[in-house]
Amino acid sequence: MFDWFVEILRKHPEIVFFLVLGIGYVLGKFSIGSFKLGAVTGTLLAGVLVGQLGVKISGDVKQCFFLLFLFSIGFRTGPQFFRGLKSDGLQQAALAAIVAITGLLAAFGVSRILGYDAGTAGGLIAGALTESATIGTTSDAIGRLSLATAQKEALVNNIPVAFAVTYLIGVIVAAWFLSQIAPKILRVNLAEECRKLEEAMQGGAKSGPSARREFEFRSYMLLEGSPLAGRQVGDLEKSGSGERFFIERLHIGSTIVEAQLTTELHCGDTISVSGRRTVLAEKLNPVKLGLREVDDRELLDTSVDVVDVVLTNRQMDGKKLVELAANPAARGVFLRQITRAGSPVATLPNTELHLGDVLTVVGPTRRTAAAVEALGIADRATDAADMVAVALGIVAGALIGIPALHFGKLEIGLSVSVGVLLGGLVCGWLRSIKPRLLGRIPGPTLWVFESIGLTGFVAIVGLNAGPDFIKGLKASGLTLVLSGLITIILPLLAGVLVGRYLFKMHPGVLLGVVAGSCTATPALAAIQETGKSAVPTLGYGVSYAVGNVLLALWGTVIVALLS
Repeated sequence: MFDWFVEILRKHPEIVFFLVLGIGYVLGKFSIGSFKLGAVTGTLLAGVLVGQLGVKISGDVKQCFFLLFLFSIGFRTGPQFFRGLKSDGLQQAALAAIVAITGLLAAFGVSRILGYDAGTAGGLIAGALTESATIGTTSDAIGRLSLATAQKEALVNNIPVAFAVTYLIGVIVAAWFLSQIAPKILRVNLAEECRKLEEAMQGGAKSGPSARREFEFRSYMLLEGSPLAGRQVGDLEKSGSGERFFIERLHIGSTIVEAQLTTELHCGDTISVSGRRTVLAEKLNPVKLGLREVDDRELLDTSVDVVDVVLTNRQMDGKKLVELAANPAARGVFLRQITRAGSPVATLPNTELHLGDVLTVVGPTRRTAAAVEALGIADRATDAADMVAVALGIVAGALIGIPALHFGKLEIGLSVSVGVLLGGLVCGWLRSIKPRLLGRIPGPTLWVFESIGLTGFVAIVGLNAGPDFIKGLKASGLTLVLSGLITIILPLLAGVLVGRYLFKMHPGVLLGVVAGSCTATPALAAIQETGKSAVPTLGYGVSYAVGNVLLALWGTVIVALLS
């Protein structure tokens, strides 16, 4: 029975591919404490396991998946990458570059001392610095070497061995070092430092302009003798002492009217008020204001919208949330969260907005429509994706990456992989500034491209390397553990020291920058847990984008250095 099943798998590698994906995602869910194996590592191990049966899939298929993944991460991080080239993001980008270069030098030095080949060195960088894209760029660069096919295959098969061993080390050590050791090196109480920065970023306001808690509508009737009688709607809205609430509509007799800032209030009127639950339930004093809460269903029957908005308005770039809250377009609208390069960002009054940020806003439909018009474009849920932009972006990037310079037998160039990554960066950036030029790629679609693109690629890498994987692991497993530790600790230490004593960064923001430089999202979560704050996210966006590009490029560079 088993032999029959194996024979079926060998005749139908397309079935094997999906079998490996399924097993890989199951393995990825296993966790040890707070650490999860992850879909990428799980799929690689699943591919290696099934690969023992001798099933192979064409490398061309592998490359298609990888290019889709590269374009996707470029598209998502493009706005932040190009922002890092501006003066206000240059410091974070520079530190990300220092961390990435230190990682490259550490891996190169270890590889020269221990005699690692280019494949093992590329896998070491990919694993220890937790950048899976380096696997593909290393493979691509090895494929361009003037070597026999068998030699190239041997080098490529060494990549997943080194990656599998060092990836776990990279993830665990980055999270442990940045959350536990780095604060001790900096001699700071991370939670206290983050709390102080949060207070400073409050800008004197009692609360931020974001609706962090549930958004609500309530209706109140003005009683006889109310001090609000004869005053305008705008006067009442400005009386909140920093708290944001808004008068949306009024029930005057049997007529419902939309509230304007100059609309006068009279006894007997019923008003609908929008705001955070805490403000309406705890801060608004109905007795003092001469109000009685009533259930005016007709008045409260208004449509409310929750919409993601991609910030594309250049005039809003660099603005602080407290400035945005004062914009007329923000009246009646509340901010639930900001997402930057796929990660949530702390929503404090002095948090700066960047082009490409996704702002989740909530409020009456007419209010959110005005906010969308002022900020950028609505990123509404849809099944449609601009596949023309995806396809042409990949083709254009690949064509840019193909040309290379020849130095004897050595061929040096961007490579197809890096070219496609740059194509994705440019497309993502253009989308943030010229939304009508490029169509939309929905967030869930982008996730599928990234997830299936990378795990599909890794599945085929594992399958094709399966027979040689165990041999390589036995031969160099122990030295790879040491190499992985050196390759991840040195850049983390360099980033922490340079960021603190040369760039004078705030400790919380600094640790977020270093985590982003190594594309270490689990480390960011660990830092936030230790700091009891979202402040580290303020340094993650730009450095994550720069780290993605440089660490992916290192696959090409390390092959050139060791050839």
